[in-house]
Amino acid sequence: MRTANRWPMPLLTVTTNMEIYPDHQEQILIKLSAFVAQLLGKPESYVMVQLQSGQPMLMGGTNEPCAHLRLKSLGLPEDSTEGLSTALCDAITGQLRIPANRIYIEFANPARHMWGWDKGTFG
Repeated sequence: MRTANRWPMPLLTVTTNMEIYPDHQEQILIKLSAFVAQLLGKPESYVMVQLQSGQPMLMGGTNEPCAHLRLKSLGLPEDSTEGLSTALCDAITGQLRIPANRIYIEFANPARHMWGWDKGTFG
């Protein structure tokens, strides 16, 4: 079990049907990285954020702007997902102008041995 790193990497993946230009993508990634670190109380040096824009997606039968988020982190507090959902929706609405009712969020708290990093796992 890894003991040198008490802060296993949170990963936020944002997939959207909106086309986001490359120069704006980096700004969004920087803001979301800092936001996830603050939200989970973890050092930003361990946060990974992925943005997949321009993806073919429908929600509710329409192609109006929508997003699917995945927040994965060891020790993700399952009793806090309601608050995390609110905070993430607010962040995505603020950054991408996607309404909260057009955002799905998937939370994951993997087993420590199922999360790998630096040629090993955390379990």
